[in-house]
Amino acid sequence: MSIQDLSILLIKQSLNISVAESCTGGRLSALLTSISGSSTYFDRGYITYSNQAKIDMLDVDAEILEQFGAVSEQTVYEMVNGVIQNSHSDVAVSITGIAGPTGGTAEKPVGMVCFGFCVKDKYFVKTQHFSGDRETVVVSSIDFAIQTLVNELSS
Repeated sequence: MSIQDLSILLIKQSLNISVAESCTGGRLSALLTSISGSSTYFDRGYITYSNQAKIDMLDVDAEILEQFGAVSEQTVYEMVNGVIQNSHSDVAVSITGIAGPTGGTAEKPVGMVCFGFCVKDKYFVKTQHFSGDRETVVVSSIDFAIQTLVNELSS
């Protein structure tokens, strides 16, 4: 499943998408807009690398960040909800994780990435653990987000 598959599904279903990215640094947004005609389905992208950006741009609750950390299902849910509340999108994805090679802990190792999705008012979160270097974790995260969205929009 590719970014082209996702763009076709969004266009055919007359849906638009917005994203919030932390560890992927805007690369999912770049991929989504690399397709000709992306203006028909892409609304906006937020790069919320810092906790303060998550609070300021997506209305993530500071207490959630303090209690659960930036890399958590609670935070990624708040992020995707913030995308939906602050955009005109039917579909949204948020990504936050630890790409490495530093920053990991025993509880939250390098390669742990949390995803928040909203597809036509259906919210869900997922956590994945990817192995490899920083680039591999980022690319794997983007691929997982695309695959999940394609599967949801195809069902």
